[in-house]
Amino acid sequence: MSLDNRSIAILIAPRGTEEPEFVKPKEALEQAGARVTAISLESGTAQTNNNDLDPGGSYPIDRTFTEVSADDFDALVIPGGSVGSDKLRGSEDAVRFVRDFFEAGKPVGAVCHAPWVLVEAGVLKGRTVTSFPSVRTDIENAGGRWIDEEVVVDDGLVTSRTPDDLPAFCAKLIEEFAEGRHAAQARSV
Repeated sequence: MSLDNRSIAILIAPRGTEEPEFVKPKEALEQAGARVTAISLESGTAQTNNNDLDPGGSYPIDRTFTEVSADDFDALVIPGGSVGSDKLRGSEDAVRFVRDFFEAGKPVGAVCHAPWVLVEAGVLKGRTVTSFPSVRTDIENAGGRWIDEEVVVDDGLVTSRTPDDLPAFCAKLIEEFAEGRHAAQARSV
């Protein structure tokens, strides 16, 4: 499947995003032809982590939340990592940006702890998702249905549990992003 002429936003926290959950989806989307823009809370570079504690690499931040709108993109990826996801869900700008994708019916992918950002955005009511197991209660308290599968697709929302699930996650991202808008995506907002 081709994502030629598709513009994809991928979030990265200044510190704490899980490196493979940022790098692997970004690479897969670019190989499918998409233009991928790294968006964060501040400009400069972002330091990733591996296994939430070990330092990862540094990656350039293309834009900040104050410089972009969901209107600028066709789809969104939210990598996990408990530290990075917590930083993103604590930002009103990041939460608003995520919510805007749902309101517009645009596809979104979230892996590992990233559904915390979806919980904060108030977009999980009535949705079926997966995540890192420790996020389950937060998802259920937000009105979502949590299941333990490597990848779950619910009307344009793609979720996975851990870096081990990235091959399936990336394949479904490309599929859902190629389909484009999903009118039902806005049902939980």
